[in-house]
Amino acid sequence: MGGGNGAKAAQKRARNEKKAAPKAASQLKANVAAMNIICAVCKQTFLSTSREPQLTLHAVNKHNSTLPQCFPHFKAADAK
Repeated sequence: MGGGNGAKAAQKRARNEKKAAPKAASQLKANVAAMNIICAVCKQTFLSTSREPQLTLHAVNKHNSTLPQCFPHFKAADAK
């Protein structure tokens, strides 16, 4: 035997809570879409939030060149 009215109600309540729970959204697609700074030499992509020191480090260490040579379209954000 089994499952009185209380058990069925508890199962249904648990099922409904599981359905109603918000699902964790993945950030992966958003991160891929934000990769819009591209090195002209090796075509490596960087997040749009990358700053000048990180890009300069890439240019010097990977290609032994300057920031404008590797990232000709990069414009540093104005500091406020």
